[in-house]
Amino acid sequence: MNDRTAAPVTIIGLGLMGSALAAAFLKAGHPTTVWNRTTAKADRLVAEGAEQAPTIGAALKASPLTIVCLTDYQAVRELLGEHEADLDGTTLINLTSGDSAQARETARWAERNGARYLDGAIMAVPSAIGTAEAVILHSGPGPEFAAHEPTLAALGTVTHLGADPGLASLYDVAGLAMMWSVLNAWLQGTALLGTAGVDAASYAPFARQIATVVAGWLPGYAEQVDAGSYPAEVSALETDARAMAHLIEESEAAGVNADLPKLLKAMADRSIAAGHGAEQYPVLIEEFAKPTP
Repeated sequence: MNDRTAAPVTIIGLGLMGSALAAAFLKAGHPTTVWNRTTAKADRLVAEGAEQAPTIGAALKASPLTIVCLTDYQAVRELLGEHEADLDGTTLINLTSGDSAQARETARWAERNGARYLDGAIMAVPSAIGTAEAVILHSGPGPEFAAHEPTLAALGTVTHLGADPGLASLYDVAGLAMMWSVLNAWLQGTALLGTAGVDAASYAPFARQIATVVAGWLPGYAEQVDAGSYPAEVSALETDARAMAHLIEESEAAGVNADLPKLLKAMADRSIAAGHGAEQYPVLIEEFAKPTP
């Protein structure tokens, strides 16, 4: 049985993700108030026990904690400004996607308007919300996160990254960089093996094994990056660069796009030209940390 004494919460924005957030709070027993410009989007949630606020002002006053999930940061500020929302005393958690500069500016705007503000990033699809697989990052004042962590836990695995409100957005895009890089590397290998009649399903287990092995290197490589010292304990960058050349040659010979390995080799070549050929692969952080040429 749900515990209806659980802390109340308000959700503004009922797209696929906002609706999933509201449903998870309802399932966990939190009195949940919802508001959406298109009111029909609230019908299913109301049938499940949510209260539909007639105005944004009423939605904000219904709960000490309001979660906003809209298309972008501009939409958040325009919507709340358009309705002259009274944010005084409200804890506002913005789970809208955007960049770190927008997060910091929105935090300043919210604070000027009397709100306590946390920014956030949802690292999950709507169907995972309410399970431990849903990772939700938060940044902003630690005491505010601590005060509402028990409520937020209804959404999944929640984490506080630090007081800088831009950190959640930065982690979000860093995670996307990791995701796309892994997928792109897999697609490159899949295309190569496809020229020999090997299908993607046959290659996937081997690719997963390689990805797991490489992931195990990250803590040690992180120590090198943080120390700014890159002794070649496994292999030297110049050795890796020769292997990159082989990948490029193999791709071109097979008629497979070689843009990705050429990009990586160009970065390695610049690092080697700068005198880092005898150091280990993480020395490339110095190339990644530079502006695009």
